[in-house]
Amino acid sequence: MRIRPAETGDAGGISDVLEQLVAAGLRSNASDKAFVLSHYIADPHRIACTVAEDGSGRILGLQSLKRATEDNPYGVEPGWGIIGTHVSPQAARRGIGSRLFAASREAAIAAGLRKIDATIGADNPLGLAYYEAMGFRTYRRTDSAICKCYELP
Repeated sequence: MRIRPAETGDAGGISDVLEQLVAAGLRSNASDKAFVLSHYIADPHRIACTVAEDGSGRILGLQSLKRATEDNPYGVEPGWGIIGTHVSPQAARRGIGSRLFAASREAAIAAGLRKIDATIGADNPLGLAYYEAMGFRTYRRTDSAICKCYELP
């Protein structure tokens, strides 16, 4: 497995991962190539977008880290990081999330972030367990989500 920064040419592979999550009932947001490009790869607030790929170059998962702005849809404090993780259901339980987070953590430190938010659907036990295992702790709740924070040194 290789962990590397996402490139424009990865949009199709990332879209495939997101579509697998939709098919498995684990995602309901957009997952097409245009969405991948605008919200992950070319997002103007992007700090890092990292992919995991197998030996043949097939994308297994991605992690997006961006800086929160005043108008962010999650209500995250401006200046914090906002993280999102998406791993193919066919590639779960292989340590992909841990390896992606190691890369995102380095990028967050390099960008001078002090805190990272992960807003997870309250009905997503896999996502909640993943972020808890990575060291994120609950700091607020909404009607439909649990918001976890990771504090950087």
